[in-house]
Amino acid sequence: RELKRKRPSSSQESAAVAEDENANDINVKNENSDGSNQKEEAVTKKRKLRRLDMAQVEDYNEKLKRRGVVYIARIPPAMGPAKVKSLMEDFGEVTRVYLVEEDASERKRRRRAGGNGSKRYLEGWVEFSERWVAKRVGLSVNNTPITNNKRSKHYGDRWNVKFLRKFQWSHLTEKVAYERRMREQKLTMEMLQAKKENAAYASLVEAGRKIDKIEQKRKRKAEKNGELIPELTKSVRIRQINPLEPTKRLGDKGVLESLVSL
Repeated sequence: RELKRKRPSSSQESAAVAEDENANDINVKNENSDGSNQKEEAVTKKRKLRRLDMAQVEDYNEKLKRRGVVYIARIPPAMGPAKVKSLMEDFGEVTRVYLVEEDASERKRRRRAGGNGSKRYLEGWVEFSERWVAKRVGLSVNNTPITNNKRSKHYGDRWNVKFLRKFQWSHLTEKVAYERRMREQKLTMEMLQAKKENAAYASLVEAGRKIDKIEQKRKRKAEKNGELIPELTKSVRIRQINPLEPTKRLGDKGVLESLVSL
């Protein structure tokens, strides 16, 4: 006999397809979980902190004490931190540079007037790895030309630098943090003042609306009764000043009358 193969029903086919999809989803989830676990392990490896030896910390503190800071009173236009560092590295190893940007309002005013709208800096501090190098720079570089190349933008400009004795970079960071904190406090005070003014203005507007509604009701009532609409007149109160009484002065006639009466 020829064996007839039974064809699977539609319900069996859908069940088989659902099982295959579930198996694929489980495999994808497993792959995603494996990838996320690998990422978490990499993050935990990066977060591991190294323990510093006391000898290394003391060595680093001694290096900080040996450093010197130079103050630059004027930064020429078109000169940024990278340019200052490259120019100062000709005299010695530069560890850190900090420049103070100009106010944004000054930049906008200059741009409106048709000037250059590029970023400018007002003053700056440069830290050298050795204090004696910073002292030598403050004494020898002050009031000297920045460059002798006539094609350079800084031709004709001079250095205005000074060596800061007993000054460390931590003092500068404290100064910057204090200025930032004061700026934030000033901003919060201005915001509070603006909120108070807005609240007062809103209360006045609400009072004006109430007065307008009262006037409209009075007009409607007068129109219904056939009465004249009363005109609201603002009462102005004038403070009356009492007149001064004239003082009697004893002149020559007053003296003679007093003598005659006697």
